[in-house]
Amino acid sequence: MIPFPAPRLLLLGGTLPALLGATVPTPTSVLVEVDGLRSARGFVQACLTADPVTFPDCQKDPAALHLTVPAHDGETLTFHDVMPGRYAVALFHDENGNGRMDKMMMVPKEGYGFSRDAPVRFGPPTFRAAAFAVGGTQLRTAIKVRYLL
Repeated sequence: MIPFPAPRLLLLGGTLPALLGATVPTPTSVLVEVDGLRSARGFVQACLTADPVTFPDCQKDPAALHLTVPAHDGETLTFHDVMPGRYAVALFHDENGNGRMDKMMMVPKEGYGFSRDAPVRFGPPTFRAAAFAVGGTQLRTAIKVRYLL
């Protein structure tokens, strides 16, 4: 009886998807251009999430990607190492730099925006309204910042 060469099988198993023509997903970048900031004070805080349940409160999603950059109109935010899938971006202009969205009687005092320019009616948009697909290539999008007060 000839013994079966198990180590070679394990090596073959690791390359089997490539041999069968399957592609292995690779991470890419999502670039978000921020337009409409009313000042260069403070920061822009943004998050990218694939979790419809926690959107737009990405703090509740441990897998969300977060960015904080100095406020500058036309700034491009870059989320690195994003795997293919459906995502949504939420951001706000933290003008006073306190790390949170300030509100007056439940109305945001600071600017905010969402991917796909998702509309805000009686509360934040749904994940579905803001979601976009990320494939294997770099994606570029823009978010218009809006102010209510």
